[in-house]
Amino acid sequence: MEWSDLGIVLNAKPHGETHSVVEVFTREQGRWAALVYGGQGRRMQPVLQAGNSVSVDWKGRLSESLGHFSLEMSHPRAAEVMHDRLALAGLSSTCAIASACLPEREAHARAFHAMAVVFDNFDAVEIWPALMARWELGLLAEVGFGLTLDRCAATGGCENLIYVSPRSACAVSAQAGEPYKDKLLPLPAFLCDGTASASAADVLDALTLTGYFIETRILHLANRPLPEARLRLMALLQARASKAAEDEEDDNPA
Repeated sequence: MEWSDLGIVLNAKPHGETHSVVEVFTREQGRWAALVYGGQGRRMQPVLQAGNSVSVDWKGRLSESLGHFSLEMSHPRAAEVMHDRLALAGLSSTCAIASACLPEREAHARAFHAMAVVFDNFDAVEIWPALMARWELGLLAEVGFGLTLDRCAATGGCENLIYVSPRSACAVSAQAGEPYKDKLLPLPAFLCDGTASASAADVLDALTLTGYFIETRILHLANRPLPEARLRLMALLQARASKAAEDEEDDNPA
């Protein structure tokens, strides 16, 4: 059995003294793990960094076998963000979420292409955090836990949707949600409206929203919390949002 595809490295773990078990997210085959001979060697270690785009050849005796990969670098994304702490955290978080949430050996081409779009914008900090939130929202839908954000769960209306119910995963309007707002999650406009802008605070709200449902709808099935890489990213984005708020106050003193 064998196949070839395009992929993104998600992680690599040592196997024995010289080899590695590498997990990749491929366009046509989905999330797949296999052995890479010599994966701990100096030639392969730069290739096996999380986030790198690679061409993938897999061979195995049977379709259910672990098998082995032959990988060739096609885009060294990890090296490109190595000196940008926030972008590196974003790359690590995205790979960790994909590894934790995607079913094994099941194609999710839309999630694959959207992930590449996030990575392609890591040089634009005003863009990629919002793209990441949209990617996580799409990932939830891809694996069967999509949120209903186009109408109010209480009234059925489509206007002034500013909350999401943590129980139903449905949007709630400002009026219907007012009595329960302390129990609802904020819904930033840019998640529903592709033309809406996204402030640093909006991005935090969006990632808090998607993170909540990733943890409670997907990861809880395996009794796992959000990946540490995702928590580190949120801490960095929180610091960025706080600085943006302070700068705004300095520019507009009372």
